[in-house]
Amino acid sequence: MPGKVIQVERRAKLGFIERLYVPMIVKGLVVTSRHFFRNLRGFVTGKNRTDFVVQYPEERIDYPDAFRGMPVLVQLENGQPRCVACGLCEFACPTDCISIVPGEIEGAGIERYPVAFDIDMSRCMFCGLCEEACPEEAIVLSREVEIAGYDRGSMLYDKERLLVPEPLLKRRLEFLRGEYDREHAPAVERG
Repeated sequence: MPGKVIQVERRAKLGFIERLYVPMIVKGLVVTSRHFFRNLRGFVTGKNRTDFVVQYPEERIDYPDAFRGMPVLVQLENGQPRCVACGLCEFACPTDCISIVPGEIEGAGIERYPVAFDIDMSRCMFCGLCEEACPEEAIVLSREVEIAGYDRGSMLYDKERLLVPEPLLKRRLEFLRGEYDREHAPAVERG
């Protein structure tokens, strides 16, 4: 025997006022009024404010270190990207929004570099798989999320638009190294 059968009473006996849902409407108004007047008191007196309001263009939220924003390329001191054009980020991207054209440098510490590195931000979903796949910490997710454009062409970011100096990405790089128990950044030399 699988179990016992429970009979559910489908037709509950409701009074006239309960059928009009007046008690639930009054209860909802009481909760709403309580929040409204508590926030109004905090706004007027400046004490015990429980609301969370950010005056957006003037105030910004400090995102946590694990926040994933727009992917960018790490720029070395000499202005070149740290990327070695291995193509792992392009392969790991589930939306195929990254495209890399590799080139070779003769007689340099890094044999390859990206001739072209494009990301279609209209397709990117900020998943971070490109960042995880990169062995050189060349592509990281920044704190930038306010990207907009009037057409699809403006959402195609090339290598020059993606380059961000390494000191500006220090906080994210330190988080990644701590997350993966890395002792130090990979040694990169460019000639």
